[in-house]
Amino acid sequence: MKNRFYLLTFLLITLFAVDGYTAERKKYNFNSEWRLQVGDFPQAKKPDFRDSDWKQVTLPRAFNEDEAFRLSIEQHTDTVVWYRKHFRVKELRGKKVFVEFEGVRQGGEFFLNGHYLGLHENGVMAVGFDLTPYMKEGDNVLAVRTDNNWFYREKRTNSKFQWSDRNFNANYGGIPKNVFLYVTDEVYQTLPLYSNLKTTGVYIYATDFDIKGRKAKIHAESEVKNDSREARSFSYRVTLTDADGKPVKTFHGGKTVLKAGETGTVKATADVSELHFWSWGYGYLYTVNTALLDDRGNVFDEVVTRTGFRKTKFGRGKVWLNDRVIQMKGYAQRTSNEWPAVGLSVPAWLSDYSNGLMVESNANLVRWMHVTPWKQDVESCDRVGLIQAMPAGDAEKDRQGRQWEQRTELMRDAIIYNRNNPSILFYECGNESISREHMIEMKEIRDKFDPFGGRAIGSREMLDINEAEYGGEMLYINKSKKHPMWATEYCRDEGLRKYWDEYSYPFHKEGAGPLHKGKPAMSYNHNQDMLALEMVRRWYDYWRERPGTGLRVSAGGTKIIFSDSNTHYRGEENYRRSGVTDPMRIEKDAFFAHQVMWNGWVDTDKFQTYIIGHWNYPEHTVKSVYVVSNGEQVELLLNGKSLGKGKRESHFLFTFDKVAYQPGRLEAVSYDGKGREVSRYTLSTVGEAARLELTAIQNPEGFHADGADMALLQVEVVDKDGRRCPLDNRTVRFTLKGEAEWRGGIAQGKDNHILDMNLPVECGINRALIRSTAKAGKIVVTAEAEGLPAARLTLQTVPVKVADGLSDYLPQLTLKGRLDKGETPLTPSYTDTKRDIAIVSAEAGANRTETGNSHDDNELSEWANDGRLSTAWITYTLAEKASVDDICIKLNGWRSRSYPLEVYAGDELIWSGNTEKSLGYVHLEVDKPVCSDKITVRLKGSTTDKDAFGQIVEVAGGAANDMEKKAKEGKGKHNLRIIEIEFLESIKSR
Repeated sequence: MKNRFYLLTFLLITLFAVDGYTAERKKYNFNSEWRLQVGDFPQAKKPDFRDSDWKQVTLPRAFNEDEAFRLSIEQHTDTVVWYRKHFRVKELRGKKVFVEFEGVRQGGEFFLNGHYLGLHENGVMAVGFDLTPYMKEGDNVLAVRTDNNWFYREKRTNSKFQWSDRNFNANYGGIPKNVFLYVTDEVYQTLPLYSNLKTTGVYIYATDFDIKGRKAKIHAESEVKNDSREARSFSYRVTLTDADGKPVKTFHGGKTVLKAGETGTVKATADVSELHFWSWGYGYLYTVNTALLDDRGNVFDEVVTRTGFRKTKFGRGKVWLNDRVIQMKGYAQRTSNEWPAVGLSVPAWLSDYSNGLMVESNANLVRWMHVTPWKQDVESCDRVGLIQAMPAGDAEKDRQGRQWEQRTELMRDAIIYNRNNPSILFYECGNESISREHMIEMKEIRDKFDPFGGRAIGSREMLDINEAEYGGEMLYINKSKKHPMWATEYCRDEGLRKYWDEYSYPFHKEGAGPLHKGKPAMSYNHNQDMLALEMVRRWYDYWRERPGTGLRVSAGGTKIIFSDSNTHYRGEENYRRSGVTDPMRIEKDAFFAHQVMWNGWVDTDKFQTYIIGHWNYPEHTVKSVYVVSNGEQVELLLNGKSLGKGKRESHFLFTFDKVAYQPGRLEAVSYDGKGREVSRYTLSTVGEAARLELTAIQNPEGFHADGADMALLQVEVVDKDGRRCPLDNRTVRFTLKGEAEWRGGIAQGKDNHILDMNLPVECGINRALIRSTAKAGKIVVTAEAEGLPAARLTLQTVPVKVADGLSDYLPQLTLKGRLDKGETPLTPSYTDTKRDIAIVSAEAGANRTETGNSHDDNELSEWANDGRLSTAWITYTLAEKASVDDICIKLNGWRSRSYPLEVYAGDELIWSGNTEKSLGYVHLEVDKPVCSDKITVRLKGSTTDKDAFGQIVEVAGGAANDMEKKAKEGKGKHNLRIIEIEFLESIKSR
């Protein structure tokens, strides 16, 4: 009997080995226990190379992380660095082993146990390798040689990568992103890593949306490869689980047979109801398990995909999300998204913290600049509910030949890798306009690899290329009634968080700083108050052209940048300070200004008010008080006494001149159009500094002892009531004991105080990062400052199990989505305020065949007269008689040229004056409209030229587009040049 039992057991084991495929797929965190050494060591590829004296690190880890924000971008060290890792995988028989690198910088050569795996050179995208042929039982050694030379050239072609640019693309070299290891069956769902592996992975998408009914058809497709030596049959099962872990639906595909060496695609589809749709500020994610089952119904391969479902539409100049129009409001953020002394290599929860702050400022869009963001930021935006525009790779110009091929290959790889991430709504083909032929080529890539993802593909500008599905310039305002146009980057001004205003310590004079390229750089050395005001004024241009204001509208814009960045700069510091937060993500006043202005999908959804600055000034100070509000009127109260209503500018800005400072309570009260209070904001005078307050912002899943997790320490100088002292800039001395490493913060001073444990607060606050070791334990941080009692903070890290170099800890799969803004409202997002009166025809004093250029919805065409005053007129015939009270017009030379105009309705003069200079459009508002179907615009004198926006320029300088070049070339004083004109009639509210 005993022998029969052993025989049965043996037969079962043998059967499992031959015909049972129940071994589960495993995905491991492969970041632990790497060794790093700067320099070139050709023998390091060999498994027996001695690396015991190399630095042990947990990835992600750039070798030059210490330089982040200490050195300006062009000074980042570029050299050869080696990384090596020892690991083991048990029971290799019948298994496949793959490695996924989310990215290396710039070029990487990969070796396993001395065998060459391959080369990856674009410095941006993920890459994978099949390790199976060279895996062995026992110790395995994976070695990676990286080279982040700024001028790295592709080995096969000797072509430089366009996006390896010392202005924009911070060079954090080595392996600054995550690494994963996969162990699968010999029949498996492939990885979405097209470079090298040439595989596309899993594709999840939805169609047939019913937003109100909360229904959609869910599709799953998996590319499956049979690397075994025999034909294999299997079935396909898809399980959909909601954000709370509850099963929603299980559905199946048919039975499939793949021959040995064959690759195929399996599919399954189901109608699903009671869905929660992903939305702005509503990062609702489902877990989709796609499983391969053998003939006995046993799972032998299963892939877990976190994704969300949303409906999109792009057209008529607008963007729809879940059947609701949304004006794009957000930031053009450097893809490095970096932090002092660590660069981009932060834990996933800290990415959520940073990206979540964008949503807290009421941004709905982040446009990553120049290159594809790393997967961690892509997934983070899914969780926090932040729409993304995903570029491939570019600097600032279209390319031909091999450099264009590099861009198409990167776009292909990025689409395949990121097509299951619902937050991506835009694919960006270039940081500058591309040709029509190149646009068509990029669309073909999108249509091949992501035909159902609901994403628009376009490029910067694309003003006259209808094949683009979106576009928009930097700096200027564009409008469209075709594909949506949103500004890809606007408002380049810079300002240091340390400087409140001219009246506050350290009394920095507004605009004071070194010359930039031999010219004054006032716009790049703002105080906080003037930086916030500039951002209000710049956003107003886009708000004014929002959906609801006619047929041609602006789809919004992204302000450059969100957080101060270790990239190209024009101001006094050696890093870019255009952010609405500093590099530690401490908010500037401009953060809250945007929060007020952007509080809605299009129109205001929630009333809000904010007073710029603080209320602790020297005696006898008299200054202007600035209030940002989305109400109709603002009243200012000082210690309960009314100082009257503010002077309104740019819709959102209310100014109170010559306010005499008195200690106490300063209050701004906002009212709607009917005089009802809708919001208020208060500043109070803070008392003398009494103590330090030391707190920590931590991983919501616990501070993990993996050598890569971080805690963000915050120190504030507060008064006896716990209120931050806004003028305190004293130095805080930190000590750190226990299982953590000091990475520190940033402040004005030598080397920007990078890695310094003596860190000044600025405006009463600062922050510092500490990084865990790989050993769990207690951490004690002490903060001391002159004249104040010490503060102490105790933290505890939680252990992370690492066995044979592998860990199961995958925060990408466990961090929760943020649902703060709730599901997409079913109500309209705006009210129509203007009605567009169509133009039927036009007559002019000259160039009559070109009059249509002035109303063709193409901002790269124009009508112009012949330079004589007698011919500087154009008469438009409208489709109907209307009381036009707003003439929206884009005149060539808009930023520097003022036109003296007269406008007639029929024969009656309805407007006369000199046009304002602008960054796009001006509005000629008619006080007493006359009902007519004929409108004449006439130049009544000489134009005048003087640039009103001298420091709003591209990095390269000069004219930003072809129309601006034409305007500069035209020297005549009697040229009337109209790019676009619209006749609008106000819709009276009921």
